[in-house]
Amino acid sequence: MSSAQQASGPPYVPTVALLGLTPTSTVDIPISAVLIAFFLCSAVANVTIFRRNQARAHKFIPSMVLFGFSMARTAALVLRIVWAERLTNASLGIAAMILASAGTVILFVINLILAQRVLRSLHPRFGWHRIPSFAFMFLYFCVVACLIMTIVPTVLTFYTLDTSVRQKARQIQLFSGTYLALLAFLPIPIVGLAAAFPKSTKPEPFGSGSLRTKMVLVLGTAALLTLGAGFRIGVNFTTPRLASDPAWYHQKACYYVFNYVLEIIVVYTYTLSRFDRRFYVPNGAKGPGDYAAGFAMQHAESQSADGFADMNAEKITV
Repeated sequence: MSSAQQASGPPYVPTVALLGLTPTSTVDIPISAVLIAFFLCSAVANVTIFRRNQARAHKFIPSMVLFGFSMARTAALVLRIVWAERLTNASLGIAAMILASAGTVILFVINLILAQRVLRSLHPRFGWHRIPSFAFMFLYFCVVACLIMTIVPTVLTFYTLDTSVRQKARQIQLFSGTYLALLAFLPIPIVGLAAAFPKSTKPEPFGSGSLRTKMVLVLGTAALLTLGAGFRIGVNFTTPRLASDPAWYHQKACYYVFNYVLEIIVVYTYTLSRFDRRFYVPNGAKGPGDYAAGFAMQHAESQSADGFADMNAEKITV
């Protein structure tokens, strides 16, 4: 496969060991099928939650983002299955690798958004200040830049045999991968320092549930995502090995566990814990006091709905 294709021209099949190795029908197809089932269930659950919330004017965009992430992961796994059946098609391999490496960034961004909401709750004046607000916007901008720096070099390595070009592409990939690993880790110090620093005012409540539970959710999921991102960038920093001589960290078990399994745990943790309720903030919140005002309004509407339900129950009883 490789020698014939190298002679015929690009795209060229990589000669070094890849994380997850080359997919095979006997191993990758059944594993991918099971993971697809999990991600499809997540997609259905999150789009259902989003529509029900939207019907009662409870707009929570991250639920729809999780739906998009689950569908993107499904597409990546479907491509891996097709690639396993058509190993000579390098274009399928390129598409599968790009979707696999780029999709997880969505979870990093969601976690960063939730960490920002916790920060603004604990320290409203600082959290809404221009400096931290612009800092978060800069991080989101860098995510887009890193995605480009991940995708372009990946494609480039399949279309050139120039050693110097491939070396530069690898350096760019290492830089973007390191930044993304840092992005996965960032919610931990943000939430940790926000909780540790003395508060000048009482924390503003938002959503449902305790603030401590929200912090545990953000810290726990960030730790899992950091583990996966750290493993991937750690593998990339190791000396490349031939495809015929892979290391233990290239094996399929490591690939699926440190990528998809960790992501499934994170997605279901947020979905089953109803993070659409816990991390909900009022639309149009722009400064200190908006979280508390929205929380009070939400609480009043909830009590009003409960009272209306009780009145209807009394009428039915009579």
